[in-house]
Amino acid sequence: MNYISTRGQSAPVSAAQAIKQGIAPDGGLYMPESIPALTADTLKELCSLSYSERAAKIMSLFLTDYTYEELLSDCKEAYGDNFDGYAAPVVNVGGKARILELWHGPTCAFKDMALQIMPRLLSRALTKTGEERTALILVATSGDTGKAALEGYRDIDKIKISVYYPVNGVSRAQKLQMTTQEGANVNVCAINGNFDDAQNGVKKIFGDTDFAAELDKKGYFLSSANSINWGRLVPQTVYYISAWCDLYNKGDIAFGEKIDICVPTGNFGNILAAYIAKLMGLPVGRFICASNSNNVLTDFFKTGTYDRNRDFHVTISPSMDILISSNLERLLFLTAGAEKTRNYMVSLAKGGKYTLDAEDYGKITSEFVGYFTSEDECRDEIKSVFDEHSYLIDTHTAVAVSAADRYTAENSDASGKIVVASTASPYKFASSVAGALGLEICDDDAKVFETLSNHTGTKIPAQLSDVLTKEIRFKTVIDPADMKASVIDFIS
Repeated sequence: MNYISTRGQSAPVSAAQAIKQGIAPDGGLYMPESIPALTADTLKELCSLSYSERAAKIMSLFLTDYTYEELLSDCKEAYGDNFDGYAAPVVNVGGKARILELWHGPTCAFKDMALQIMPRLLSRALTKTGEERTALILVATSGDTGKAALEGYRDIDKIKISVYYPVNGVSRAQKLQMTTQEGANVNVCAINGNFDDAQNGVKKIFGDTDFAAELDKKGYFLSSANSINWGRLVPQTVYYISAWCDLYNKGDIAFGEKIDICVPTGNFGNILAAYIAKLMGLPVGRFICASNSNNVLTDFFKTGTYDRNRDFHVTISPSMDILISSNLERLLFLTAGAEKTRNYMVSLAKGGKYTLDAEDYGKITSEFVGYFTSEDECRDEIKSVFDEHSYLIDTHTAVAVSAADRYTAENSDASGKIVVASTASPYKFASSVAGALGLEICDDDAKVFETLSNHTGTKIPAQLSDVLTKEIRFKTVIDPADMKASVIDFIS
């Protein structure tokens, strides 16, 4: 299967080449030429498999230049002992909600589900494409992607990785995870600005042909670990399909029964992966896009206009503090085709906004609905879920649970079960979660962890408590304009 650009002005490439490049030469994002079908027989087969086997089977439908044996070997390594038990369990907390816990990996965030397998996919891609240069991975992060990518790629041969995060836009735990990262091939820089500043800086570097030529002379080429890379996105389709299988295996749904899916959304990759699973044939009704106070997506689904020209809010769900949702471009491509997508992206680049025509808007809103949750509503949801169900959720999951509750209340014809993506351990945002429960908080993360654990009877993840005693390796803070220079310093 070949991969084509969402903007339609680049030649098709293989899956390995798409994963190696990350972004198409015309600035678009790679998509498969067609979406493989998930038949009823295949779905029944998947229900009988382990998570690693499901992942290998599903990804083999997309990555046709990888063998099933290669993918199975990589998936067994990716979702093995580095996860705390089952990779993606589904928990029934009462009512219609089923919580899909995606934070049992080494960095306690859903990004592990893709970034434990993606380095293996890229490593094989370098071999398959005959690449002799070193891959230089640039990552803009709002918190979780950075650590997950650093951990996934550390000390892998022929790969270097540099991560950029907004200096005041991540939680203390997220910052410590990144700045204490071990590995000889890693680099971390804070950016004076927000996530969009970091992401725009990375995109500018990717679009600089002169800089690419300079790197080539030094024996490097650029690649990405953000969800703009198809190698990040395709593993994310797996856990939605796996969740449906697990619900069926538990007798919670009948075979063929539809579920709704609710996802706390920033860059739109996670919810897009769920939509691709539906296009494959997974029985899904609607997609509930949950946003925080940076509600650009909520407004988009309500009005058909995407407008990033608005105030940026720093919230207690920082991984969603995004105004430019890059993966929305893929949804536009699937809905409207390459030419119209290209025009929408030109409008976004020039004026910071675009408006869908009536046909495209109708198609998208038949599948998606958007809600946003305020800071106070987010805190209330954390307390309510714990008080009523003795179940602890983080700030991002709380945004999604709140949206799912409102969707259920407003739609009497909604599908029976709603799978809510829980994207991070509550301990990654311990101060905010503890504060929502009315507990005493302070600047000492160890004390906050202990207070939260004692009150809720939950276990402190060792992956997070361990970073409190590690040496801080990366202290650099730069302006977005200096990102290119920081790349040169890193590889020099």
